Amino acid sequence: MGILIWLLIGLIAGLIARALVPGSDSMGVLGTLVLGLIGSLVGGFLGNLFFDGQWDVTAAGIVGSIIGAIIALLVYRAMRSSSAAT
Repeated sequence: MGILIWLLIGLIAGLIARALVPGSDSMGVLGTLVLGLIGSLVGGFLGNLFFDGQWDVTAAGIVGSIIGAIIALLVYRAMRSSSAAT
């Protein structure tokens, strides 16, 4: 049951991150789900680093997942645009 909740939160976080960051992304539902899951790990890592002072990689809640997904989406776009330029 925990994995299903984590997948649902990842999908919701990915959808919200894609809605908040303007621009077009050609990723489907699976890409959005992966974006949200990576965002959850990024948000959990940053939350632990800044608030607990530890280097643990854990899943975050919905707010941390959205923030992490926005960061992951911006990094993805930067990497995609730099590879297209070369």
